[in-house]
Amino acid sequence: MSNRPVVSIIMNCHNGQKFLSDAIQSVINQSFKNWELVFYDNFSKDKSYNILKKFKDKRIKYYKSKKFLNLYAARNQAVIKARGKYIAFLDTDDLWEKNKLKIQLNLIENSQFSMIYCNYYTLRNNIKLKRYKFYLPSGQITEKLLKKYFIGIGTVLIDIKAFKNLKFNNNYNIIGDFDFFIKISTKYHIGAIQKPLAFYRDHSSNLSKKKMKDHILELENWIKSNKKNFKKYKDSLKFIQIFIFKLKIKHFLQKLGHVVQW
Repeated sequence: MSNRPVVSIIMNCHNGQKFLSDAIQSVINQSFKNWELVFYDNFSKDKSYNILKKFKDKRIKYYKSKKFLNLYAARNQAVIKARGKYIAFLDTDDLWEKNKLKIQLNLIENSQFSMIYCNYYTLRNNIKLKRYKFYLPSGQITEKLLKKYFIGIGTVLIDIKAFKNLKFNNNYNIIGDFDFFIKISTKYHIGAIQKPLAFYRDHSSNLSKKKMKDHILELENWIKSNKKNFKKYKDSLKFIQIFIFKLKIKHFLQKLGHVVQW
């Protein structure tokens, strides 16, 4: 009998001590038990490792980078270590509902889908809010994703075979998941679960907030690099340009000292 885990959970960590214990506990609490946690320590200088080693669970696998890597380069390195049939991602400040993996596995193993995602909650100042009120689409969803991006990396479950031909763009620090899942959507059918099964913690240290200028530049670079590849979706690409314009306004207002919540 193979001892291969069914799910490899990728947790990338760079100085993630603040919420780390809660994130790991939400993995331990999963009702589905045949998983491994691939903990990839991206050159942390805080107490992240000390927090991790308090969890005496053989399913937790620790790896440490020899130098600091861009976030998506670190994600790629972690995926290389994965042994599971499926890949899931959970960042150190986020959480899962206890049936997250079980519900997603029941769907993906009885369908044509190569990836499953779900709705999620945002946690802001201890207030829980459902992220999306509209019906999340399934199937070939590229055009819909370009018009409005609605996949949180902490919500996905992906067949590991998808990583044979695709990987995260090492050059990105903010939009690597956007780039990766858009490309996944052009090659595979994607399934949606309407129920929120994950929690995204919205706080001042979120990378996309701290580095909004980088977010803008990466999106502009993405459009330039992908115009030819997404020629048939040119009308949908306009929605990304509108989003970039909104980010520029938000960035300008924040520099003036205004707090903007969109």
